[in-house]
Amino acid sequence: MPACPECENALDIDADDVEEGDVVSCEECGTEFEVVATEPLQLSQVEDEGYDDEDDEVRDEEEE
Repeated sequence: MPACPECENALDIDADDVEEGDVVSCEECGTEFEVVATEPLQLSQVEDEGYDDEDDEVRDEEEE
């Protein structure tokens, strides 16, 4: 069972319950992971830095 790199909590994820591309969260700290593969289960931490800034820039341009 994989562990969260942020809080070291065991991630209780059943590979039969997820599909590639799904996003799952750590129950302890809320860190999000994308399911990269299901057999074997492979997760990649979701990096969401910058998305809010880009969305804000688009909204600002639309409002002008």
